[in-house]
Amino acid sequence: MRTIRILSLLLAAASVASAQNAPAKKKSGDQKTPKAADTVLAKFFESETPIVATFTLNVGRIRGDKNADTAPWRDATLSYTSDSGATVRVPVKAKTRGIWRLKNCQMPPIRLNFANDSTKKTVFHGLDKPKLVNNCRDEDTYEQYVLQEFQLYRIYRLITPASHAVRLLRMTYVDSASKKPLYTRYAFIEEEPAMVAARNHASQTKIKGAGPGDIEPLHGVTASVFQYMIGNTDWAISALHNAELIQVPTGDYWPVVYDFDFSGAVNARYATVDPRLRIRTVRDRLYRGYCVTDPSVYQQVYSLFNEKKDAIYALYRDPLGKLLKPDIAEETLKYFDEFYKVINEPRLAKMNILEACMGKR
Repeated sequence: MRTIRILSLLLAAASVASAQNAPAKKKSGDQKTPKAADTVLAKFFESETPIVATFTLNVGRIRGDKNADTAPWRDATLSYTSDSGATVRVPVKAKTRGIWRLKNCQMPPIRLNFANDSTKKTVFHGLDKPKLVNNCRDEDTYEQYVLQEFQLYRIYRLITPASHAVRLLRMTYVDSASKKPLYTRYAFIEEEPAMVAARNHASQTKIKGAGPGDIEPLHGVTASVFQYMIGNTDWAISALHNAELIQVPTGDYWPVVYDFDFSGAVNARYATVDPRLRIRTVRDRLYRGYCVTDPSVYQQVYSLFNEKKDAIYALYRDPLGKLLKPDIAEETLKYFDEFYKVINEPRLAKMNILEACMGKR
């Protein structure tokens, strides 16, 4: 049984850095080791100021690419106005991704592909193949879903460095075939998994099948409690479904979760619950984290969420949070109030989290 090390998430980056010389517990599998030059947050994500940009692509063709596995890379252009007032055009490739949204959305979810030499001296410098999280339909409701999910990534970044950074764009979509603009909506670019691993001095791994004994307890509980907070059940560490694993130099595996549009906090009209689960709607919370034998780990995670509560709620009152409609922001914070009631009432926390965990160590 792995000895549970009580770490401080507030000092996670420092503790990982100090362990770089420790012998890693190597495991076979598909791993990608970050380069030394990649071990900091890309400049693109250092600012929270939304980028006003125009995305030009053949919309008809990319809408027809309904199989993400076989979809080709399509030529596209991202353009924006520089600080000097000049128009900067960046050639980029785009292809479809995803499952449900790919088959059901007017604008499919997209992955971008930047050539290294094309982004030099542009705001997109340092990006490789990031996800573009865009609206499903040209409706205010669907734009709010994008902004709601964006907020959840911001919360997760407050909680742990093992999370994806995000940057908002005010995007105008132009059809290259007709030369006509279609609409302007918010979207965001999500940090790539290799960058997340690099920032944490870790390696990516695509090994599936991780069980409760394979995941570092504190980081595992942190990710799981976050998912419980936002009411997300659309994830699974063992299957790497909306979850990644990074291996830090000590050999421990940390989960990194993503893709939160099926969460109760977003409450998208298209979001559904797996019928095998014992909940009826996405607004019903269900803890799906692995069991940890030491109950003090849960207490430490609860303390972290309590410590970050004011900062989390403040995200809904800052300039980016105010892009949400006031009633949506208010409803989301009330939903979070219910979570905080659970973790701060021992009886409720025991029943809804500790006794609801999956698998024994």
